[in-house]
Order: sequence, then C-alpha cells, then structure tokens
Amino acid sequence: SSSSTYQPRGAEPRPHLSRATMRWFSLSLAVQGSLAVSHEEHHVVRRHSLYLAPREHRHMSDALLQTQVRHGGLASPMAEALATGSSTDMVATGMKAEYPYYHTSAEIQEEAKRLVKKCSHKASIKTVTNEGVSIDVVTVESKQASPTNRVFILFGEHSRELISPESGLFFLKALCGEAELDSQTAKVAEVLNDNSFQLVLNGNPRSRVQVESGSYCVRENPSGVDLNRNWDEQWQATGMNFADANPGPHPFSEPETRIFKQLVTEFKPTTFLTVHSGTRGMYMPWAYDTSHLADRNQPAMMEILKTLDEKHCKCPFGAAGKEVGYSCPGTCLDWVYDQMKTPFSFAFEIYVSPDEDEDLTNRWKQKVQGGGSSLLEGGSHLAHSHFADLFQRHGSDFVHTSKSAAKQSSRQKDDACFFQFNPDTKECYEATVKNWASAYLEMAHQINQKLKLNSTMIAA
Repeated sequence: SSSSTYQPRGAEPRPHLSRATMRWFSLSLAVQGSLAVSHEEHHVVRRHSLYLAPREHRHMSDALLQTQVRHGGLASPMAEALATGSSTDMVATGMKAEYPYYHTSAEIQEEAKRLVKKCSHKASIKTVTNEGVSIDVVTVESKQASPTNRVFILFGEHSRELISPESGLFFLKALCGEAELDSQTAKVAEVLNDNSFQLVLNGNPRSRVQVESGSYCVRENPSGVDLNRNWDEQWQATGMNFADANPGPHPFSEPETRIFKQLVTEFKPTTFLTVHSGTRGMYMPWAYDTSHLADRNQPAMMEILKTLDEKHCKCPFGAAGKEVGYSCPGTCLDWVYDQMKTPFSFAFEIYVSPDEDEDLTNRWKQKVQGGGSSLLEGGSHLAHSHFADLFQRHGSDFVHTSKSAAKQSSRQKDDACFFQFNPDTKECYEATVKNWASAYLEMAHQINQKLKLNSTMIAA
C-alpha cells in the first residue's frame, strides 16, 4: 500500500499514483542536474510528497503522466521513457527522491575527500573513531602562513537540521576554490593568510542516515541523546523542557560528544562556532545562565555579531539565555568558551521556514527599535522579558522560554519537520548555503583582525 505522507495544509486531495509514475518522479528529481525537469513537474512532486506505490498498479501510469506531467505541453526525456513503457532501476528514495540537491552522508564524505585532494590550499581529512562511531574532520589552511585565528566549526549536531552540514560543505568548496561567495565577503586567499579552519561537516552521522531515509524529525543520536545537551557545562540530568532534549546519563556519555571534545581540545580554537537551524539567530555565551554574561570579550563578540547580522541575517543576535526555570545547560557553546577559554564562541541558527521568516524579521525589527538595541548594548540577554514574546513565537535551541519550550516539544510530532528546518526548493537551498558560508568566512576575517590588535584575547 502507499506510504502515508505529509499533505500540505489546504492542498487538493492527492491522486492515486502508480509505481511507474512515482518511479519517474523520483528519478527525474535524482538526475535533475542532467535531465530537463520542468518547474511544473517539480511542483507536482513537492505538492504531493510522492513515494513508491505497489508495482501491480503500474498499468495506471500512462494517463496520469499525460495529465500530471505534460502540463503546458512539457515533458522531460525520462517522462517520455516511462510513458512509453521504458524502465530503470535507478530509483532514489527518501531525501534524495524529494530533494536531490541535498547530499547523503556518503556523498558528504566522498565530496570532502575529493576537495581535500584538489584543494588549492593545504588541506587534510582524518576520521576519528570512538566506540564504533566515526566522524570525519577536515582541516584547511594556507601553505605558507602561520595562523593567528584557529576556527573550529561544528555542523550537524542535530541530524534533522540537514542544511547545517550542507552549508559546511559549500564553505569547504569555497575554501578550496570551487565555489564563489558573496562579492562583499573578504577573499578566501586573504583570510587563509591568518586563519586555519577545522570543520566537522557531519556531527551526527548515524542519525542523519535515518533523516535521509525520510524520518525528518530525528534530532538526537541513535541512543536518544541530544548531543548539544551532553557537554559537561552546567549539565543537568533532569529539568529539560523539550521532549527530544535528553542530556544523556552523564556528561560526555556519547561517543559523538567525546569525539568533539577530543577534537577541540587538540585544535585549541580561538574561534568556535556550532551551526543549527529551525529559526534564525546568532548567539554568544551563556546559554545556561541569565544572571551572568560572557566575561571575556563580551563587547568584541557582540560587535562581531552585530556586523554579521547586518549583512547576513537581520535576526536576533546577542547573549543566549534562559527565562527563569527554563534552562539550556550542557551546550558546546558554553563548554568551549568556559573550559577551553576560547576567546570567541558562537552558535548560529541559519534557517526557518518561509511562513515564519517574515514574521521573525519584522518582530525582531520592532523589538530593536522599541528599546531592544539599548538593552543589548547594556548587557542584557535575549531571554530578557522585552524579547520574550518573540522567542515564544519563534523557539530557539539557545534561548528558552516556557512557551517556546512547549512549542518546540510539540513540533517533534509534526510531519512538516523538513520544512521547518531545511529549505525545500533548490533556489532557497543555494541562497542559504552561499549566504552563510560567506558569513563564516567574514566572521573569521573580523575575529582575526581583533586578535591581531589585542593578542591578550588569546588564552595562554
């Protein structure tokens, strides 16, 4: 029988689709780069969230192809082949069938290895294994320079946030000379003179495979632990407010977080960034505490975020925090800043669904103009009561309020997880990865300038 899949609100009832028809839809999307797939064809797939139907219904495909695919007299070569009875076994399923411009875990690894071999700068890749879990880490730096700024970026802690690793892969392409960033962004070669980069592109690979198969709401690792609550920084065993924010039995109980800890300890970053999605925002420590703000480089970190916000986000930025009684403990953001004494530690949330995006932008603008700017400059955190209703409406993984916690918890049961956390069109996908890869490079460039002016920021 056909799979039960998400039907967009207000959409017309989905027609019964034969196996042959849906095989064509899947394959057309999977080979979109090499075959002509019309806008109308792509829209049909997105609208109906198609999956494979039983083979015995294949005889129904011809008429449906004529009505659904030949919209406006257009049909791709693959549609012609299937409409005339041709067949192929090259059928993509799950993520690759619906969104072929995303990369599977295997493709991310293969592409990273290829880029390292052909990179125009010094690049290497290694695999770190702990209790059978393996995670790749890529390092890129100039062949001649001695870097002032060591930048560690962690992508994909939460597996459903597919766009995070995708932005990291695009950033790696840019560092290696295979992708263009925004024209106003500092040049890669210039930045690499003083910056080295270490990138974990796929931080939750075992669960990402589940997401790639179509389980778009999986956030934790296979043990059900939230990797961004498992760090030994104000870790709490109880009191979590999100249904899928299990901190684990003890700090660093998970092989993934032990690998992250090993990598950052060895690399000794001067800049740390973790990349997420589900809303848009840019944060600095502390995530667990509203009584105290970051005590090192707080004005400098705020200045970096303010500059990046103007170019790349136009979204909430500043000190993360919690409403009293709603904690955000055990994060990598706080652990690296506190335990590693890393001068600059940030968390970015880089995407929210279009139906929330405009409201988020407008609400933030109103908050800033209504006194929020002076509050932030005066040292207030984003969980301040002035911003509370914004985060109640647009829940963040780093700024918790009572209502946002409840909203996030209920979201995990929603079939529309993909649309909340990831772009669902190629155009939006490409714009997102380019914008944020440009932001990562600009961040490194700005921080390096500050470190050069004030070397005391660098921990001994």
